[in-house]
Order: sequence, then structure tokens, then C-alpha cells
Amino acid sequence: MAERIEDQIKAMIVERLFLSISPDDIADDDALMEKYEIDSVRLFEIVIGLEEIFGISFEDDEFSTEAFETVAAISDLVKKKQE
Repeated sequence: MAERIEDQIKAMIVERLFLSISPDDIADDDALMEKYEIDSVRLFEIVIGLEEIFGISFEDDEFSTEAFETVAAISDLVKKKQE
């Protein structure tokens, strides 16, 4: 069975941001910006990762902290982009 999109996102975040935690330690509804100190540079790393993994692209006007606030929110965004 394919991995959940949320699990793929968590693994990518841990890898790209060099977090010393397991992807399983990130809850779908964790406030990523606060809990993992994600700034605009680190957020850009996440966006690049999403584009590479899911074959999607983001326009400048699609960036908002709300859209990337939690793994669940990022997953919703990815699913919309894949439609």
C-alpha cells in the first residue's frame, strides 16, 4: 500500500531540515513554524521538496503561513495541486 501523503511530507521535512527526530514524531496537526522553528528559508526548502516529490509547482501568490502551518494543511494543498 502506498504511503500516506502526510507520511511522505513528514519524511521530507525531517530530511530537508536536518531535524533530529523521527518523521513519526511529527503530528499531522503540529504547528510546524513554532514547534520546529521554520523560517522563510526553511519553508522554501519544504516547498522545493514538495515540488520534487509530488511533481507540482507553486505560484508566488500561493504562499501563506496558513497553507504550510501543519502537515495536514500541506497535505490538503498537495492534494488540490494534484487534481
